[in-house]
Amino acid sequence: MMSTAAMRKKAGKQIKKNHAQLFREANRYLVGGVNSPVRSFRSVGGDPVFVKQGKGSTVYAEDGRTFIDYCCSWGALILGHSHAKIIRAIAEAIKRGTSYGMPTALETELAQLLVEAIPSMEQVRLTNSGTEAVMGAIRVARAYTGKNKIIKFEGSYHGHADYLLVKAGSGASTLGIPDSLGVPDDFTKHTLVVPYNDSEKVKETVQKYSNDIAAIIVEPVAGNTGLVLPANKFLSGLRKICDDHHILLIFDEVITGFRLTYGGAQNYFNVKPDMTTLGKIIGGGMPMGAFGGRKDIMKVLSPMGGAYQAGTLSGNPIAVTAGITALKCLMRLKPYPSLAAKTEKLCKGIEKAATGSGIKISINSIGSMFTVFFTDEKVTDYATACRQNVPLFRKFYHGLLKRNIYFAPSAFETNFLSAVHTEQDMKKTIQATQGAFQAIAND
Repeated sequence: MMSTAAMRKKAGKQIKKNHAQLFREANRYLVGGVNSPVRSFRSVGGDPVFVKQGKGSTVYAEDGRTFIDYCCSWGALILGHSHAKIIRAIAEAIKRGTSYGMPTALETELAQLLVEAIPSMEQVRLTNSGTEAVMGAIRVARAYTGKNKIIKFEGSYHGHADYLLVKAGSGASTLGIPDSLGVPDDFTKHTLVVPYNDSEKVKETVQKYSNDIAAIIVEPVAGNTGLVLPANKFLSGLRKICDDHHILLIFDEVITGFRLTYGGAQNYFNVKPDMTTLGKIIGGGMPMGAFGGRKDIMKVLSPMGGAYQAGTLSGNPIAVTAGITALKCLMRLKPYPSLAAKTEKLCKGIEKAATGSGIKISINSIGSMFTVFFTDEKVTDYATACRQNVPLFRKFYHGLLKRNIYFAPSAFETNFLSAVHTEQDMKKTIQATQGAFQAIAND
């Protein structure tokens, strides 16, 4: 396996390609030049970075530059880019075929790993993405309870299903108003939206609609508002509300599953949901999702019950192989204490750099996740996150890019460390933030 230093040397000899030209070409054939909107850099401006390859904590761009990467495929690559064991396992799996459309023992092996790691998941259904996992979980919840409505939280993203693309209105809660063109009001009328971390608003909404609420779906750590941590007793409070009103509690752990600890955030916070959705890390960098819960709930799912869900490539042998390998590596390495310590050190360094330049920021972090908000308020919900100085974030972001540091390209996303980020990586990153903050101060 080629070393990082050798890859840098090789990348430097390859033909360099201008990102602006690549983006113009991409826009000829891809809608907006991308296959997922945030990659387009619309929220930060400029042309997106086009990646040629990745190794460890580094991505190698088409223009010949290298970046220390804190996006990590939006959190999926907790073991870093091109992890040797995963690459070897995938290479061997491909020799046996890419897809069968029939059951494999590998699917059972991955499901067993998930069930053993996450106590709330007694049975599992594999999917191709986190979005599919959430869609399946909500369908099962509605089938199991015989109810229609769901509660979600303001600013939380649970995939691009029509009935989940809604935002909050004024007051305690609102019947879902579509937050995307092409979504009829009727598709979202059963989606109730309340502020994250506001237990009282949840109680009010449940009291009003309790006879028809099938589930409350929540990110145990909100990761699509920028990082927002759950308030003390917020998650346990949701558990009690659901128990009192015969509502299913769904933890969307597409981001947090195997990120904070081995298993889910539910293990970290010691709150057990009825159902869980997973993605990202469990695929080892390949497309993968899963949802599961108690056996009495999951038995309503086809072919055992009447709630239908299917997928031609669900349980794909290549993705499953990557997932199994990633989880076994995490079991062996136990990287979580080290990841948390590195993240804390990095965040303290960034805070010190901001203070030294007179820039007001607030950093939320947990485990190996962090977000830099350009505000001096403590960010505890979506509304607070929206009050940050987004234009300053844009300047900061491009200041980091100039200094070869890649953060997630939005003020409302989370950054991630991997097990292979080094002390030298963090030193370079803190130095880069010092330069970026000072440039803002001098502007």
